Amino acid sequence: MRPGTNCGGCATWACPETIRCNCCSGCTSRTCCRSAPGTPPVSTPGCPPAGSTARLTAGTCSEETQLVHLNPLSDRWEPDLSHNQRHVNAAIFYNIWNYFQATSDLEFLDGYGAEMMLDIARFWASIAHFNPERERYEIHGVMGPDEFHEKYPDEPEGGLRNNAYTNVMVAWLCDIVGKLSSLLPASSTEGLRARLGIRDDELARWKDMSRRMFVPFHDDGIISQFEGYADLEELDWDAYRAKYGNIQRLDRILRAEGKDPNRYKVTKQADTVMLFFLFPPEELRETFRRLGYEYRPDTAARNIAYYDRRTSHGSTLSFVTHAGVLAALDPESSWERFLIALRSDVDDIQGGTTKEGIHMGVMAGTLDIMQRCYAGSQIRDEVLYFDPRLPSGLDGLSFPMQFRQTPILVTLGGGRLTLAVHHEGVSRPIRAGIAGDVRELCPGDRAVFELSRA
Repeated sequence: MRPGTNCGGCATWACPETIRCNCCSGCTSRTCCRSAPGTPPVSTPGCPPAGSTARLTAGTCSEETQLVHLNPLSDRWEPDLSHNQRHVNAAIFYNIWNYFQATSDLEFLDGYGAEMMLDIARFWASIAHFNPERERYEIHGVMGPDEFHEKYPDEPEGGLRNNAYTNVMVAWLCDIVGKLSSLLPASSTEGLRARLGIRDDELARWKDMSRRMFVPFHDDGIISQFEGYADLEELDWDAYRAKYGNIQRLDRILRAEGKDPNRYKVTKQADTVMLFFLFPPEELRETFRRLGYEYRPDTAARNIAYYDRRTSHGSTLSFVTHAGVLAALDPESSWERFLIALRSDVDDIQGGTTKEGIHMGVMAGTLDIMQRCYAGSQIRDEVLYFDPRLPSGLDGLSFPMQFRQTPILVTLGGGRLTLAVHHEGVSRPIRAGIAGDVRELCPGDRAVFELSRA
């Protein structure tokens, strides 16, 4: 962090030794960085516990993540360590980058997006450390998306070592951040570096992290959800289903029995599987190749099957993720998961949570499945590609979308993809199509693509 500045965007900053802030990594006291170098830190009312990064209130930097969680099965309050889910920062970076890919909104990237992305890369570099024995970077003390695993069994401190999802996301974003200078005007790049105080050695460290983040694996090549996951105990899922029926909140069941879910290979929601949901195969393969890890043709299928057997889907978002990754592997199973996600609130599948508030995330997720997974839309090299894979439950699909400020009506049916560009779209043409057939489309154009029956 630049000395003498307010932390503002707390969750993405790192603190030097001269200034400490509880909103940042490495902090040791309830203070905030509103003092000049060499002067005592100023105490800030409501500042969160040391090292907190998740769910911070804008303006006050107060930590909003709950510290305890009520287990209705045991009627006990239990510790909640979810403030260690620092991967939220990587998701923000991912969304900024994908927004820019879809819109080409250079004004946003120049004025806001690039600064956030650089700050997020700086944050990850601040909590990563280099392990000379492995010759790789590691990140400790975090939680992945799976909220059943907060720490190691019998360990007093919260957090896990080397969550695979987190580390791969960090490797990916550290590569992407290196591309920003080629997208922005030279004056903007220079201004950003000067304002944020970004040094050449920081840029070099980010580049090195993009190539040398550590990813844990089982002996059989399965990606380990985190380091040590392979050593956990298996659970008798059939026995628990027979005894309890609905075991979505398996963590509450185990704790009510006096057991610790951290001991078992049980996952609340998609964690490692998120990688296969967020990235197309070729991009994930390239990330693993750059890291020096093998990515086989069956890597996605093997990992998805492995974790699907060990996931209770205690979050509605888990059904979205698994519906998405199964779209190309098992369309019928994908459709079943999609319908569960679609009916999450209508059927109140979690037994009472809907009355507390609808699940906006899963609602948006079902639309994402339609557009990105079933219609197979993705942006690559400034081209909007489609690779449709409709399950048998859908005999056709039609929806509007916008690409580079151009409204498009997408229609799938009868073995054809039709793209109708609205006549009031922007004046410049866009490029869209399917593999092997990409066309330039202007406002008012209508293009029909014949799809393979294979």
